[in-house]
Amino acid sequence: MSVRFLTKSRFKIGFECPTKLFFLDDPAYGNSNIDNSFLEALAEGGFQVGELAKIYHPGGVEIKTLDKVEAVKQTNELLKQKSAIIFEAAIQHKNLFIRADILIKNGDAIEIIEVKAKSYDPHEEDQFYNKSQLKKGVKKLSSAWEPYLIDVAFQCYVVKCAIPSAKVSGSLMLADKSAKASIDGINQKFFLEKAADGRTAARAAGGVNEESLGDRLLVRVPVPDEIDVVWNSAYEIAEQALPFPGLVDFLAETCVNRNFVRPMVGSQCKSCEFRIDKELKSQGKKSGFEHCWQAAQNLKLADFERPFVFDIWNFRKSGGLIESGTLFMDQLSEADIAPSKSGDSIGLSSSERQWLQVEKVKNKDQTPFIDKHGLTKEFSTWRYPLHFIDFETTMVAIPFHKGRKPYEQIAFQFSHHRVEKDGTIAHVSEYINREKGKFPNFDFVRALKKSLEGDSGTIFRYAAHENTVLNQIKDQLLSWEEPIKDRDDLVRFIESITSYSGGSGKSVSGPRCMIDLCDLVKKYFYHPNMKGSNSIKKVLPVILNASDFLKKKYQSPVYGAAGGVRSLNFQDWKWIEADASGVAKDPYKRLPPIFSDLDLEEMDSLIMDGSIADGGAAMTAYSRMQFTEMTEAECERVAKALMKYCELDTFAMVMIWEYWKHEIEKTARKAA
Repeated sequence: MSVRFLTKSRFKIGFECPTKLFFLDDPAYGNSNIDNSFLEALAEGGFQVGELAKIYHPGGVEIKTLDKVEAVKQTNELLKQKSAIIFEAAIQHKNLFIRADILIKNGDAIEIIEVKAKSYDPHEEDQFYNKSQLKKGVKKLSSAWEPYLIDVAFQCYVVKCAIPSAKVSGSLMLADKSAKASIDGINQKFFLEKAADGRTAARAAGGVNEESLGDRLLVRVPVPDEIDVVWNSAYEIAEQALPFPGLVDFLAETCVNRNFVRPMVGSQCKSCEFRIDKELKSQGKKSGFEHCWQAAQNLKLADFERPFVFDIWNFRKSGGLIESGTLFMDQLSEADIAPSKSGDSIGLSSSERQWLQVEKVKNKDQTPFIDKHGLTKEFSTWRYPLHFIDFETTMVAIPFHKGRKPYEQIAFQFSHHRVEKDGTIAHVSEYINREKGKFPNFDFVRALKKSLEGDSGTIFRYAAHENTVLNQIKDQLLSWEEPIKDRDDLVRFIESITSYSGGSGKSVSGPRCMIDLCDLVKKYFYHPNMKGSNSIKKVLPVILNASDFLKKKYQSPVYGAAGGVRSLNFQDWKWIEADASGVAKDPYKRLPPIFSDLDLEEMDSLIMDGSIADGGAAMTAYSRMQFTEMTEAECERVAKALMKYCELDTFAMVMIWEYWKHEIEKTARKAA
């Protein structure tokens, strides 16, 4: 049996939770994290940034072999030189093994550079530290930066152990938040591809060097003090306080021997990758989450059918409740939630919604809650025709356009449904940028303006994203150094449909400010099958199964049919299709695949900044169009699939509105 080394990825996972090392790499246990480096690379731009970092270090030699023994041998040969730059350097000490992104040797000095597709502002002081603790004189790493600093500190530790005579230092190489691209189309000089061994790699276009890329977009940040903080801290693990070397030894032994560390369960377990769904269980996979909670709390299998307290929407008290022995929603009393009205607002407050969720569980009540009185009041303020819009966007590490910064917002697609006063529904317009390397934002707003300016009807979005994106584009318009003929018109349009910060710092709402349909869901609607989530991808399947009206209407092919609902991308389509048990299938799962080799649901579950990104599929597809070499026919097929995907997003909003409207009218008819 091959040795199971403690690598830097395993160290990071073990640092987060040492118990996970028991389940990691064991095929018997299901893992809900996406094990697809190609998707992750597209999500964060990591491979392009990695390739750019290599170009900034000319003369480097890359260790390409995946064989650990051979990789260490090749690295050691290069380290015999007085000076060397090594990419993917392999260093081993006993059962510790790392592959360093960049290793620079100069005499007896060795610098480890960890390259990350994360933005960094070189003008902000002490951003690696917790600011409140720093004011007290305590150097505690910021939770946002700790994983990256722990990573480079571990690598430096392994190098120091393997080469005791070396003077070891560590740095991060990050996207410079303050830098601006000095040339157009830098991102088009890097392409992602899959090598013969299945690994993802970035490839620079022929003739690309640092000079041809203009001003630097990455910044090297030495982190000696931060590494000292990591090395000199004590770590509570397995009911003992360990210094950093002890922590490394403990995790190495745990990893190599696959020891089961008694778990410290709590609210953090909510998002554990080993908390798997019924689909993975049906494939014969075991749940590491259940294994942990059985060991720590002596739970029975039937207990895992009971919703946990950390599954309550937007609930901050679950950690304390678990510590006191209250694990499940059905154990809670109203005093635990303390529901109360927030000010003079109508609809459910956050605490009232939380208690509603708990009550439904306690009473085994599977019926929907719908505040028809509150919704009726909201409906009375709307002006026809109603407009439902949805954006698809991405933020790339390497800017598209001269003068732009890393991770600026890119809006590449929108969809727009319109509903007339007589109930006529139509998908009336859409936009998608198919051109590689183009900065699409201003054409995007021009198309949106043209689509919405013909009337004064109410506009709906779902969540804050659309409002945020339009304000970011407004800032881009105002800061653009080149003349834009219609700049003032576009800015006025954006301000007319958004809320934004005014001159006094107070929020200003435009005369046609978009209404957040997600906010209305939170205030006026809840169904137990949403399980505390308000994502449109959770709400839509719920309302389709709750509404006989929608079932009857959309089980027929009326969508995209003559005399039915006008569509730009579907023809004679049925949105309702029941499974063997009579439950309406999730419409998102019935969309055609965007790529033949990638699953749509898997693409849409990308982790972004710690949360699930609803737009993951569209963002991934767009990035793949931009950063891989696809034929024109492939690009056309992907664009058509993306347009169907985005059209469903806005039609989902329409169906939520239809459901509410029908329920209100049904109640009114009964009362008449």
